[in-house]
This record gives sequence, C-alpha cells and structure tokens, in this order.
Amino acid sequence: MRSFGLPELLYVVEALRWTLALSAIGFIGGGLVGALIAVLRFADNRLINGVIIIYTQFFQGIPLLLLMLLCYYGISLIGIQLSPLQAAATALTINASAFLGVIWESALRSIPRTQWESGESLALRPWQTLHYIIAPQAIRLALPSTVGFLVQLVKESSLASVIGFVEITRAGQLVTNITFAPLEVFGVVAVLYFIICGLLSWLSRRLELSLRQAM
Repeated sequence: MRSFGLPELLYVVEALRWTLALSAIGFIGGGLVGALIAVLRFADNRLINGVIIIYTQFFQGIPLLLLMLLCYYGISLIGIQLSPLQAAATALTINASAFLGVIWESALRSIPRTQWESGESLALRPWQTLHYIIAPQAIRLALPSTVGFLVQLVKESSLASVIGFVEITRAGQLVTNITFAPLEVFGVVAVLYFIICGLLSWLSRRLELSLRQAM
C-alpha cells in the first residue's frame, strides 16, 4: 500500500487544470447560448418564445448527473461516440445555457422601459440601445447571480468523474484507491475547491465594485 506523498499530491493538483478547463468550456458555451436565449425572449414571436420556455424548463428540471449520463451513454445508441470530456462539456453547456439564459433575461427585463425609450429618442436602433444603454446596466444587475452560478458550475463539474473524466474529484478517487487515505486526499480536494470558489467570489466583489463606481 502506497502512502499519500508528494507524487500523489501533485497528481491531484495537476488534475485541477481539467476542472478549470471543463468549467470554462461549460460556462463560455452556456453563456453564448444563454445570451442568445435572453435576447430571443424579447422577440415578438410566440413560436420562438414557446420553444425557449420548453428548452429552459426542460433542462433546468433534468439533474446534471442524468444529463451527463445521457450525453455519454445515450448518444452512443444512435452511433455518436463522445469522449468523457466531450460528453461532460456538452452536458455542462446545455445546463448552463438554460440557467444563464433565465438569469440574463431577468436582468434585461428589470431595466425600466424608459431606458429603451431614451434610446429611441436618440434615434438609436434597437441593437444599439441594447449594446450601449441596456446591457451595461443589466450586466451589473446580473453579475452576482452569474458568478454564483459559475461557482456552482465549478463544483458540479465533479459529476464528470462518474463517466470517467479525470478532474480533481476523480483524481482523488484514484489516489484513494492506492493509498487508502481518503481523509487526506479528499481534504486536499476540498481545499482546492474552496480556493477556486473563494477566488471567484472575491473577483466578483471587486468587479461589482468597479462597475458600480463606473456607473
């Protein structure tokens, strides 16, 4: 039986890059789709709005673990084989898009109608009003919820260990199997998650303060 030493510690720490990479892929991909969802919700089209509502409610209602299993095992039934990274990234992207779309839509709707009217009075096109007047205010309002979701996404990326993707939780499991030192190993894993999430929360507060001073 091996002891939990420096090589094992470095193995867990090195797996941190995959946790960060997976979280970044899910957040960026989900953010792009979520931004599109938020904007399209303002379209005067019942079909588009209906599809978006069904999409967001459906994927918000599915547990992320089940979504990962479907992406990894379910899609293979139709001849598409995804790697653990691809399946986990796809599941996180879909999950993030459903939640971020609603968060950002709510932020946009919280801006008073008079702000849109001020853009019209300046002869701005709708997209110009959104870009120059509405979006900066909505970003400031949505920032706390967005960062809160990102912190949640980082922690939920650990579910990728179920389909064999080696991020820090899976690395901790593998090291525990050979060292039989779960307390030490998962203590390190917990500290790494605490550092990441604490840093994100700190950066969020700094950014929120900067935006508040700039307004």
